[in-house]
Amino acid sequence: MAKVSLRNMSGKKVGNLELKGVLFEAAPNVALMHQAVVAEQANNRQGTSDTKTRSEVRGGGRKPFRQKGTGRARQGTINAPQYYHGGIVFGPTPRSYNKALPKKMRRGAFMSAMSCRLVDEAIVVVDDLKMDKISTKSAAAFLASVGAIGKSLIVVGAMTDEILKSFRNIPGVELRVAPALSVRDLLNVNYVVMTKAAVKKLQEVYA
Repeated sequence: MAKVSLRNMSGKKVGNLELKGVLFEAAPNVALMHQAVVAEQANNRQGTSDTKTRSEVRGGGRKPFRQKGTGRARQGTINAPQYYHGGIVFGPTPRSYNKALPKKMRRGAFMSAMSCRLVDEAIVVVDDLKMDKISTKSAAAFLASVGAIGKSLIVVGAMTDEILKSFRNIPGVELRVAPALSVRDLLNVNYVVMTKAAVKKLQEVYA
């Protein structure tokens, strides 16, 4: 059973936390994590890019010049792709980029990512995260005290207005409420700072 140091908001160690269940004990599966990240990025695409084909371009109602006798190649409309302002050939049209991923694969990728972060010693667990007032300075001091330098993901059990507004202006810091986080969230940061309540919620979901 894996263990991790439990710290307070000052960064001091106040005990150890046993990480029960399979969430932190999965074997690393790089291919599965990659597939989960690709699916998430694809599902975030709007798919609203659009170009006009030759049937949608304005104009082209008459033949630009007569068929024979000009020495030029025959043309039927100025909407053809070779004309300036003509239609686009095989251009993008609105579509869905959605990629479906089975539930077992999503869970497996998440557990694999969480286990990898634990092995990398990139997970920091704090007993609680409370902000008495909105203070970005205090939020930055907290991250420095627990050693979360650079891009960091903060996972809490419940979000408050003080926490949200204190951390949102710090560059490279993302906030999530457990269990609503993804494989990409875990792999895209240097450190994952979690509260004890958030760890408990995740363990219940992935029991």
